[in-house]
Amino acid sequence: MIRPARAAFVSALLAMTPAAAQNAATYTILSFDDLNGWENDDHQAALDVFGLTCGALPEPEWASVCALAADQPNARAFFERYFSPLLIEDGKPGLFTAYYEPELDGSLARTERYRYPLYRKPPEVRSGEAWYSRAEIESGGLLSGQGLEIAWISDPVDVFFLQVQGSGRIRLQNGQTLRIGYGGSNGHAYRSIGKELVRRGTYQAHQVSAKVIRNWVRRNPTEGAALLHTNPSFVFFRLVRGASDDQGPIGAMNRAITAHRTLAIDPSYVPLGAPVWVEKGGNDGFQRLMVAQDTGSAIKGAQRGDIFFGTGHDAGHAAGRVRDPGRMVVLVPIELANAKAGGTGE
Repeated sequence: MIRPARAAFVSALLAMTPAAAQNAATYTILSFDDLNGWENDDHQAALDVFGLTCGALPEPEWASVCALAADQPNARAFFERYFSPLLIEDGKPGLFTAYYEPELDGSLARTERYRYPLYRKPPEVRSGEAWYSRAEIESGGLLSGQGLEIAWISDPVDVFFLQVQGSGRIRLQNGQTLRIGYGGSNGHAYRSIGKELVRRGTYQAHQVSAKVIRNWVRRNPTEGAALLHTNPSFVFFRLVRGASDDQGPIGAMNRAITAHRTLAIDPSYVPLGAPVWVEKGGNDGFQRLMVAQDTGSAIKGAQRGDIFFGTGHDAGHAAGRVRDPGRMVVLVPIELANAKAGGTGE
């Protein structure tokens, strides 16, 4: 049975999130029996991924749970014993998308083929302050001649989608691979070019996918460049060193993320590092315990999740098809619930 959280617990839990989220969010404590398909998941796989970032959680309530996580003979029992399922809602329906780590061919030097740069963040760009827009950066040559280029790519559409994903692998002509990660942005809000194509009447909403956008821009290079510039957000990169080829990209917690177990969330509502029960509808729907180990500029809302699908072309093709309804429920340590609520947390 779904049980409304007591007022004291809700008020205490609000202290975990910024004021903007507090004004819109509602909190409901569930039982594990309320989680559809809970008994069928591979809880040990989820616990292994949870352990990768658990040590980065600073709060003492999380630290005590993390200390117990490393030596658990029964992963399902561990989650059921030390956590309470918490449904956080902001009035918007649940929505799941997916993302991936692209693999692209590139060069360390500009050539006739590789002409489109990936940039480091300029020193004058300040966090939280809006800098020049994408159109101004790309059309005005603002970054040329400063030595900020990390690598060069052959296709501007690939550069754009690499910025959307936030990380990737660049295969160089000498056989080496560069790992790059998110290095900052120009401070402008992300604007969906897919929605812009729908607004123009070029496509209907159900027709839009990453593949459709790529093909349209490539067929219409002049109009395509203008379309890309309707998104003023511009992402800078950094080199990621020390990561092995079998690891995923580095997420928002400065740890490697895991395909089909890492979820990007809005940290205004969901604590980074928390286990999150995902009930994704649509085609290829599933129920799975994931971990909130990443964020994204377009991931906003209490019931908004972005699922990491892995690395390479196949992962990208699968991720581009995901836009599904569903529900996510955050698992919160019982100790934290007790302390915040001043009672049993039940």
